[in-house]
Amino acid sequence: MNIGKYWRTILNSVQEGVIIIDSSGTLVAANHAATLMTGYTEDELIGKSCRILNCTGCKIKGEGSGKDWCGLFSRKMMSEKKCLISNRHNRYIQIIKRASVLYDDDGKIVGAVETLRDISESINCKNELRSLKRMYHLDDGFHGIIGRTSIMQTMFEMIKDVAVSDTPVMILGESGTGKELVAKAIHESGSRHDGPFIEVNCAALNENLLEDELFGHVKGAFTGADSSRIGRFEAAHQGTIFLDEIGDAPMSIQVKLLRVLESKKIQRVGESRSIPVDVRIITATNRNLEKMMADNEFREDLFFRINVFPIYCPSLESRKEDIPLIIQHFVNINSRKTGKNILGLTPEAMQLMMKYTWPGNIRELRNAVEYAFVLSHQNIIGPEHLQEKITKQDINNAGRKISVSSSTLFDSGRQKLIQALQKTGGNQSKAAAILGISRVTVWKHIKKFNIDLKSEIKNHI
Repeated sequence: MNIGKYWRTILNSVQEGVIIIDSSGTLVAANHAATLMTGYTEDELIGKSCRILNCTGCKIKGEGSGKDWCGLFSRKMMSEKKCLISNRHNRYIQIIKRASVLYDDDGKIVGAVETLRDISESINCKNELRSLKRMYHLDDGFHGIIGRTSIMQTMFEMIKDVAVSDTPVMILGESGTGKELVAKAIHESGSRHDGPFIEVNCAALNENLLEDELFGHVKGAFTGADSSRIGRFEAAHQGTIFLDEIGDAPMSIQVKLLRVLESKKIQRVGESRSIPVDVRIITATNRNLEKMMADNEFREDLFFRINVFPIYCPSLESRKEDIPLIIQHFVNINSRKTGKNILGLTPEAMQLMMKYTWPGNIRELRNAVEYAFVLSHQNIIGPEHLQEKITKQDINNAGRKISVSSSTLFDSGRQKLIQALQKTGGNQSKAAAILGISRVTVWKHIKKFNIDLKSEIKNHI
């Protein structure tokens, strides 16, 4: 039986979309499922560049054929990857893509075959489930982050937008605002969610220990190095590394971090060999890095490499309306942990908690609820179970502080987008490339930030 002449029937029997491209990215075949998914006929696809699908998971170089055309040809097979493609009507479809490179008898790259699985319906079902959970107060927030105020919803949108790319993110905010949770949310929402999430607190170790922690060492590198040890960067390969308190990293470590960001390679302590690493970098700080740069305490070149997409964690003071929701969340956690059947707070206790300014933010609030659980032997928490600083607070002076406002968060994202659009003459695709996000995200942000392309962009070119 000659199977070769039945290849078209076999291809069309596959439920997933299948497309075949040559070494220069030109589409040469597509099965029936692919045409249904994209809205194009096969005749409309054949002969066109694969760029017609605007896939967010592609790393196209466009400098020749094979490896010079696309990063896909650098590997024999691409593992499953979540991406967005656009259909004939410029609507984005969420897919899982897998690709294999095709070689001729001489080992020369001749093309690739890609399978596309539409997961939009599955995603929509998950979103509906989340909505139902929120409606009936059954959810634990957005990846563990609790908040329904507009400032938090804006932050959640920014997390979802930046998660689809590998753009370096810097998380800013006061101590105790939940910067680690934001970093985890970015990781879990992105294509690396199945990979490791490795955290390093740059303030917790001295210079030598931090270098060893980040990059590892080889046997005999120093006294006591009885065996080789991998560092956190190697442990985070194909995942995410979260560098907390980056403002406390010594200058010598900053130099090495910059080298890793530029070369995507690390060197273990005591070894000259470079080891390639594929990691996403997320950093966080509560310090003013711009002032530190002015005082020569933080490298400017490193700052601009890691501060591509800043996200601000708002203080608790700037989102008071979320406090009851967060308190109930911690009440539920402590009820499960302690076995006490405490249902919540009395109105008087809640009023005191709402008036307090929470200089320690979420961390301080969590500790306050835990403190109350120790004292309460009833099924409710009253003022008598709260810490003295809360019950006897000076409302006018209790820990007042400057906080990141929703307008600061809004203005920062708006200004970055305007600058990128001005650089590219209003070209949204090029602006997306500069910002490391998809074109549809740029379009969404133009609408969200109410940017007038004619007056704010074209008149400044």
